[in-house]
Amino acid sequence: MSDPTAGPMTTTELDFAVAAYTEDEVWQVTPLVLRGEPDLSALVSALRRYPGEAGVIGMVSVDEDFFILLRVIGGRARLLLSDVTAATEWPLAKQVLDELDIPLADDDDEQVPAGDLAIIADLGMSAMDLGALIDDVDLYPEEMLEEIAEALGFGNQFHEAVEAIG
Repeated sequence: MSDPTAGPMTTTELDFAVAAYTEDEVWQVTPLVLRGEPDLSALVSALRRYPGEAGVIGMVSVDEDFFILLRVIGGRARLLLSDVTAATEWPLAKQVLDELDIPLADDDDEQVPAGDLAIIADLGMSAMDLGALIDDVDLYPEEMLEEIAEALGFGNQFHEAVEAIG
């Protein structure tokens, strides 16, 4: 049941959204340009515009609250939501849960990830390492995404892309 007093998510609450992909075996990271209210289908469509030998990775941070990691390879999108409880407040997070066919979390549920923890295992970060990173309650979503970017080898490009947005 959605909260009728909660307004729709606005782009101002989106900390950043970037796409990362390899071209000639070199990582490229670029800000994603999203028009209107961000939603899952718009994110996947935006990511499909980029090339990438290993697919394209989307990294989205929302209101310093949670992040979404997407990976589009061919016609398939793999998804990871850092915190299932975010779906009770954020339409974008709820869309991810709906796509994953995971029920909405109860208010007393723990903040656990939902989706594909092995989403980037073939690129250099195992499901176990990604899960441990997400479990670190002292880190903001941006810091978690920055650690992921470092582990995959595009930390500098990630930092530059996020700085260009802010």
